[in-house]
Amino acid sequence: MTEPTPAGAEPTPRSDSMNRAPLVLLYLNVLVIATCGLVYELLAGTLASYLLGDTVTQFSLVIGLYLSAMGVGAWLSGFVTRGVARCFIEVELGVALLGGLSAPLLFLVFAWDGVFQPTLYGLVGAIGTLVGLELPLLMRLLREQLDFNDLVSRVLTFDYLGALAASLLFPMFLVPRLGLVRTSLLCGLVNAAVALWGTYLLRPLLSKRGLAGLRGRACLVLGLLAISLIKADTLTKLAEEGTLEAEVVHAESTPYQRIVLTRNQRGFQLFLNGHLQFNSVDEYRYHEALVHPALAPLQSPRRVLVLGGGDGLAVREILRYPSVEGVTLVDLDPGMTTLAERFPPLRELSGNSLRDPRVTVVNQDAFLWVGQAAEERFDAAIIDFPDPGNFAVGKLYTRRFFQQLRAHLAPEARVTVQCTSPLVAPRSYWCVVTTLEAAGFEVRPYQASVPTFGIWGFALATTRPDEGPLKLPEELAGSLRFLNDDVLRELFVLPRDLQRVPVEVNQLNNQALVRYYDEEWSSWR
Repeated sequence: MTEPTPAGAEPTPRSDSMNRAPLVLLYLNVLVIATCGLVYELLAGTLASYLLGDTVTQFSLVIGLYLSAMGVGAWLSGFVTRGVARCFIEVELGVALLGGLSAPLLFLVFAWDGVFQPTLYGLVGAIGTLVGLELPLLMRLLREQLDFNDLVSRVLTFDYLGALAASLLFPMFLVPRLGLVRTSLLCGLVNAAVALWGTYLLRPLLSKRGLAGLRGRACLVLGLLAISLIKADTLTKLAEEGTLEAEVVHAESTPYQRIVLTRNQRGFQLFLNGHLQFNSVDEYRYHEALVHPALAPLQSPRRVLVLGGGDGLAVREILRYPSVEGVTLVDLDPGMTTLAERFPPLRELSGNSLRDPRVTVVNQDAFLWVGQAAEERFDAAIIDFPDPGNFAVGKLYTRRFFQQLRAHLAPEARVTVQCTSPLVAPRSYWCVVTTLEAAGFEVRPYQASVPTFGIWGFALATTRPDEGPLKLPEELAGSLRFLNDDVLRELFVLPRDLQRVPVEVNQLNNQALVRYYDEEWSSWR
């Protein structure tokens, strides 16, 4: 004999009612909500690492908080004693709204001091709690159709398959094709659609009272997220302009990074993943200091290697030398090396250097490229990677990388490397210098003043001792905006507050440089 249903409560799931809803559709729900749940976690970790740096710390905090919150949600599900189907749909709407709007909201609040991190961790905790509620509630809806062993095995199978789908789709399709904001909104739409679908799929378990309101809320959330998705570009531009404090004139997401160009009254600026790469007003100081200490002392350099520098500005300086016959530029992202084609001011600034017939562009990971057998030896190498704010870039400053680079260099070759600010981040700077020395190079540290960045550090590395005089070739005399012979020599005079400090060698198994960089720049900000 069954117990009577209390007045106002939804009916307890029964075998005959659930037979009307194909189990496969409920399993599909498990797959979808698992996929979206993991995507929200990946979005939060990616945004935190983009905007705050320190990838390992941010992903560790986000994953730990998210999983803990899921545990809280699973525990809270035990207090749902009636109206399980309705509660499941309400939870789906909550996930849709919070998860879907999480990325645009986080971008928008980043411009406000002291707001981003509480918002980030609050959202992660709330979304994780709601996601933790989903699966136990759905399992309770299925429990009378399957014995315990089948229930657990099948539900967990689809849950893990959803996690696999998210882990593949996020880096390979969602972020490269849609960007972070659209990915967030799309997953929110999917969760809202599952909620609306659930009002029909689970109709036998829902009372008529309040059903219309439940469907109305689902349609409202769907509409809000759909409008936000349509206006995603506007939301993204608004968020980036607030964060970067300038008008966004070009933005795109590639499989590797977010590329944004802004403009103010004095010029335009390039940002990669939210980090400033150059300002058109004073980039000439940086690029002249990067290139000419390597090339100027050489007798007729003919073959030059550039690692990074996909904007073409370092190549512009290299092509000033009439003796140069070939430049090989290795940059991972074709979106970066073709940016000048889509943004004419950059084409003008770079002198369309990457389309010069002497230039060969190789879109490949520089770490893998230097590990290949050397087909030719270069007279000079210019290393213009972004700052080592994460392990993906930090590996390009390791002893192993520099050792492999030597196989591509001619006996008298000279190498220059940008090494971040020796004033703001002295351990980071000297870690690069020390690592070059550990790789067998003779190193001469130097610095230049770039107004946008302040004091910026570089290193000149050679395979043999080289203390020869630094002098610009006659054909460049008077053609540079920053350097002359006196300034070139003074670059290598380090003031007392930039002297060497003790540091570890940056190796693949420790990535000490990334740790130094995160600690020093975080405290500076």
